Amino acid sequence: MSMTKKEALLQAAKELFGEYGYADTTFKKISERAGVALGLLTHHYGNKEKLFLAAGLDVLDRFLAGLREATAKATSGHDAVLAFSKAYLDFSIDRTSNWLVLVRCSPYSDMKTKTDRDIMYEKFNMVPKELEQQIIRGIADGSIRDVPPHETAQVIISMMVGVNRTRLLTPYAPPRLYEEAIEFISRSIRA
Repeated sequence: MSMTKKEALLQAAKELFGEYGYADTTFKKISERAGVALGLLTHHYGNKEKLFLAAGLDVLDRFLAGLREATAKATSGHDAVLAFSKAYLDFSIDRTSNWLVLVRCSPYSDMKTKTDRDIMYEKFNMVPKELEQQIIRGIADGSIRDVPPHETAQVIISMMVGVNRTRLLTPYAPPRLYEEAIEFISRSIRA
C-alpha cells in the first residue's frame, strides 16, 4: 500500500524530528526525505510547529493504542501492569515506532507554543492514567497489594522513563535492563 504525499511528509518529519530534534530539522530536509515538493509541506501542515505537533501526536496515538491492546489481553490487573510495562519498553526500542519523537516532543521539551504544549500534555497524561486504571483493576481483583494507584502509576512511569533513557542514551545499561525492570515492578506490586 502506497503512502499519500501527506503521509510521506509526516513519516519523514517523524524520522527527522527524532534524529535531529526540532531546531535542526528543516522543511527542506523533510521534503527531500519524503521525496515531495517543499510547497506541499506548508499546504498540508502550515508551519513547522504544527508539523512537529502532528508528528508527536501520531506517535503518541500509536503508543497509547499499543498499551491498550497489551493490557486488554491480560487476565488480571497485575498481568496488565506487566503487559503495559513490556509494551512501553518494546515500543521504545522498535525502530519503526519513531519513539525519539516522543522523547523530543514531550510537553516539557521542544514544544514552542503554550497551546501545543497543552495539547501534548493532555495526551501524554493519558499514559499514566491508563496504567493507574490497571493498578485499580489489580487491587480490585486481588492480584495487586493495596497501594496508592495514582502514586504507584507515577513511580512506574518514572521508572520506565529512566530505564528507557539508560538503555537508549547511555553506554552502561546492563543487557537485561528491561527484563529486570519488569521483574522489579512485579515484585513491588504483587499481592
